[in-house]
Amino acid sequence: MADDSVPARVTALEERIAYQDETIEALNQTITKQWAEIDKLTRLVETLTDRLREIEAKATQSPITERPPHY
Repeated sequence: MADDSVPARVTALEERIAYQDETIEALNQTITKQWAEIDKLTRLVETLTDRLREIEAKATQSPITERPPHY
């Protein structure tokens, strides 16, 4: 019954809280890094989408009718 004493239980709870605090901090750092990466990738996708739209717009314009060089 010595393990069920109040000081031992308090110590066990303090250890668990310390471990949980470390875990929460590690998860927070991971989430922060992932959010930054997601933000970066979102901006990249937006940029590539804009460039693709520009290319598609140029491709749908009527081609310039020039005589081939062999004429």
